Amino acid sequence: MQTSIATVSLAGSLPEKLRAAAVAGFDAVEVFEPDLVASPLAPKDVRALAADLGVRISLFQPFRDPDHVDATVQARTAQRLHRKCEVVRELGCDLLLVCSSVHPGAVRDDGELADQLRTLAEVAAGHGVRLAYEALAWGTHVSDYRHGARIVAAADHPSLGTCVDSFHVLSRGDDPAAIAGLEKLFFYQVADAPPLGMDVLPLSRHHRLFPGQGGFDLTGFHRAVLANPYDGPVSLEVFNDVYRQADPGRTAVDALRSLRHLADLATPGTLPQAPTPTGWAFVEVAASDGASDVADLLHALGFRRTGTHRRGEVDLWGNAGVRVVVNRRPTSERARLSALGLQAAAPHALAERSRELLAAVVHRPVGTDEAEIPSLVAPDGTWVQFCGEDPDWLDDFVPVEPLPAEELPGGTDLIEIDHVALPQPFAGFDSTGLFLTAVLGLRGGELSEVAAPDGLVRSRAHSSADAAIRIALNVGPTSAHLKGRPFASGHVAFRTADVLGAAAAFVAAGGQPLDVPQNYYDDLDARFGLAPEFLDRLRAHGVLYDRDEDGGELLQFFTRALSREFFVEVLERRGGYHGFGAVNTPVRLAAQRRHPEA
Repeated sequence: MQTSIATVSLAGSLPEKLRAAAVAGFDAVEVFEPDLVASPLAPKDVRALAADLGVRISLFQPFRDPDHVDATVQARTAQRLHRKCEVVRELGCDLLLVCSSVHPGAVRDDGELADQLRTLAEVAAGHGVRLAYEALAWGTHVSDYRHGARIVAAADHPSLGTCVDSFHVLSRGDDPAAIAGLEKLFFYQVADAPPLGMDVLPLSRHHRLFPGQGGFDLTGFHRAVLANPYDGPVSLEVFNDVYRQADPGRTAVDALRSLRHLADLATPGTLPQAPTPTGWAFVEVAASDGASDVADLLHALGFRRTGTHRRGEVDLWGNAGVRVVVNRRPTSERARLSALGLQAAAPHALAERSRELLAAVVHRPVGTDEAEIPSLVAPDGTWVQFCGEDPDWLDDFVPVEPLPAEELPGGTDLIEIDHVALPQPFAGFDSTGLFLTAVLGLRGGELSEVAAPDGLVRSRAHSSADAAIRIALNVGPTSAHLKGRPFASGHVAFRTADVLGAAAAFVAAGGQPLDVPQNYYDDLDARFGLAPEFLDRLRAHGVLYDRDEDGGELLQFFTRALSREFFVEVLERRGGYHGFGAVNTPVRLAAQRRHPEA
């Protein structure tokens, strides 16, 4: 099935939208009427530009309010259609989208509506144009695609067919199964949407998403369309306020990635098959400015430097089976999480699948006898590197002389990397989320929103099915008045079996945890009724606490931030606790505000 995207889904001028769609790899575009009206290009010039770019124009849209009880209005509608059909032909296509009416004068009788649509279809046929009738979810009389299809059948004109749009079907909770049996399916549009509790019209106009970013069952919807003899494109029509402010090239890549992922979900094997990553090999911290601060922090957490890369300026640190790579190569930047090393049974197969999903591949230099690690770049700039389960990449590091016993770091052994959190620009939150679900095969969790001292913080965790990989994306306030006390969101969380012991050892080694106020522990006492001795230990070590409905417990402490994009969390999970302690986030953010980056 060919791919198409509506120009309304992208930011910029009409030529910029066409170029972005072409560069991303789309086969076709829908031209949205307001984009054409606002453009200095005549329709024939738009047609020529699209041809030069190698994309065809699949549809012109929308033609609104096609029916009316007033005969005078009907006559004006037919004249309006004449002109719009001329535009369709000048654009070089033969299909015009016609929406069900949403005004009070809409025809309420199916037979009369079919007669009026038949008349319009005859007008269109005179221009060599077909009409695709779409049931809008908020249509005055026709809001169900099955109802619309029955009227199309009653009109019985070869130039009149049906358009189905996943948003208008699924936002109403309708069953898409009947799509497979539609006789005259002229066009197929697809969009996702978040599970927001709002009226369907503002949800449609401002919050649509690309497939895989929302909560619709688009896999089932797409399969219903595939079961139909339909031979046109699958076309994205996504009204989204953020996308219309973002770089159109990046948005177009996200859009096509979402369609390829949807195709593979509906028909497994469409893309090269590869296993989901099975665990963490390492995390990398880039710190050309402040590398010594990172080293001090790791030492206080019980890590020791075990090796240096053969080509220098990159160190390997370890604590039990947990590994952190510190990249000291000069970039003039403060500490940040720069790369995620993921274990995979077939790293090269995973990389090949990622290429098909338009992931940016890194062609990194590989020295003699160095491990070849397939690497990608996520939309936020973070490298993702696929390591085999046999850690041959460790051979790239030359062991360093072990420290004398008296200089070895103390502390509690760490079990694993529990999760990482990556800060996102406002316009990149959904983009990186789609990368994690489509490319890495992770599952997006519920969106959480926290009222921080300086504004709202949005967060969503993405996890593998077995929770071996957990990556949280955070986007927070960016106002100018935050200068000097930044929103700290990028961090790595290590899991231990004894967080209280780890916190005590961290302080004894010179580490600086966040200061947690007494009010927090008073509130804990009121909420949970913890044993006084246990509460005192939490308070003494600056450890935060949460308990879920099933009795699972989370204990966590945080180091002070070395930069907006890097601090460390150490946590202990008890009794099957699966969350991230979101209830403690406002306290953590307030404490970080009092202690801006070191």
